[in-house]
Amino acid sequence: MGLALKKPAHVAGSAAPAIMIGCFVAFGGVLYGYDTGTIGGILAMQYWRDLFSTGYINEKDGLPDITSAQSSEIVSILSAGTFFGSLFAAPTGDILGRRIGLVVSSIVFIFGVILQTIATAIPLFVAGRFFAGFGVGLISALIPLYQSETSPKWIRGTIVGCYQLAITIGLLLAAVVNNSTKDRQDTGSYRIPIAVQFAWAIVMITGMLILPETPRYLIKRGRNEKAAKSLSRLRRLDVDHPALVEELAEIQANHEYELTLGASTYAQCFKGTLGKRLATGCLLQGLQQLTGVNFIFYFGTSFFQNSGIDNPFTVSIITNVVNIASTFPGLYLVEKWGRRPLLLFGAVGMFVCQYIVAITGTVDSSLTAQKVLIAFVCIYIFFFACSWGPVAWVVTGELFPLKARAKCLSMTTATNWLLNWAIAYSTPYMVNSGPGNANLQSKVFFIWGGFCLICCFFVWFLIYETKGLSLEQVDELYGKVDKAWRSKGFVPSVSFQEVQDLGVNARSQSLADLEAGAVRKKSVAHVDNGALHEMGEKR
Repeated sequence: MGLALKKPAHVAGSAAPAIMIGCFVAFGGVLYGYDTGTIGGILAMQYWRDLFSTGYINEKDGLPDITSAQSSEIVSILSAGTFFGSLFAAPTGDILGRRIGLVVSSIVFIFGVILQTIATAIPLFVAGRFFAGFGVGLISALIPLYQSETSPKWIRGTIVGCYQLAITIGLLLAAVVNNSTKDRQDTGSYRIPIAVQFAWAIVMITGMLILPETPRYLIKRGRNEKAAKSLSRLRRLDVDHPALVEELAEIQANHEYELTLGASTYAQCFKGTLGKRLATGCLLQGLQQLTGVNFIFYFGTSFFQNSGIDNPFTVSIITNVVNIASTFPGLYLVEKWGRRPLLLFGAVGMFVCQYIVAITGTVDSSLTAQKVLIAFVCIYIFFFACSWGPVAWVVTGELFPLKARAKCLSMTTATNWLLNWAIAYSTPYMVNSGPGNANLQSKVFFIWGGFCLICCFFVWFLIYETKGLSLEQVDELYGKVDKAWRSKGFVPSVSFQEVQDLGVNARSQSLADLEAGAVRKKSVAHVDNGALHEMGEKR
């Protein structure tokens, strides 16, 4: 099989344009990661604490600070914005298109950054966080959608996974910028890290104005000629090349088949196999958050500081470097190993690490224990970054049929952000000391570890193996295979063009029955052609 990821010999054209476009679009993850990562460091900056404090004094250092309630509001409001933004991604992506939708998302994000930059008090800062979050929510749903609809099937997982890599790079950049401005005794301490985000958004807008719309979206809108030109640009093939014509015809036939099964409404998304896929996607994104990774990136600086660790900003940078480096094996393994085994591997590894961190932090506070805590937090990040980090976006990006892809993907992404918000809001109350707080400290890792154990069972029972399948073949997989653990050996055999030629009501028959009918029709046609050929020879 070989170690390298290579384009199959029978695949016509070049994958280079689609790969480069997919990797550029992944850059939007930098907006997500940077905006998510910058707040933890800003909350720990002394100048910011002095300026934004409403009179509360931190018991640990005796200096002005914000309360747990204010911290929860500031951190979690971004996630509230992203929740609503991701829900609006469906109408945005379906009406404006995937490409222009990303441009509009970036403009909304810029508005939020402006409000945060000029803020000198909590209310305006919170408003800016909400609008920036709304933009990030739109982006977080539209990017995997754009990538999955433009990528070749043999490397789709790696390309969509690059979105998570960009998120990790954004997190690292946030930690580096925060570390370089944290000691400034002016508004530049927090305004510089925030204003840097203008650059990321401008790069995103400029690129999306140049790149093509996805061919699947254009098929959905009935713009077949534009779809052919878009796919021609992505595959570097002439619009009349047989391979390109065949791919477009299959996309169109599959879309028309799905439409015969039911209208493209939100209610339809919760029915039949589509409802099963939606539940799988929502649970996958929710559990990704419940593994506790954003506890490290939202509150890691404060947590390490409260654990008695010197230079918490430095430790934060280290965890971010580990996060980036560990994502690369995941980008490779998602196509070589597959979705199911990689998610299982990550869940087991995270479970073990979380419990070691929880036990170590609870029973000992020595220097050795601190080193063990940091080490296993980094190992935990490795397991997350090479599995659940990228693969959650890969799987949700390829689960759904074209007619409902934007709607379903927006709901799965909204689930991610809803749990993100819940964790961001509740964590200060769970971890911090003081009246009304649970003061769990390191014990909170017992909770994250418990959810990692649940992840293992979830993957086994609900995650189908979709490696190497086109988005249309994923529909066939769910139409034929009823148990996730039986999906590994699945070989696609349906041509939706042949099913379409049958001219029967797809609702009245299973996909297997329709395939059998198409095979019978093909056999009859073959026999008739053979008989005509024999008659011609006799004459």
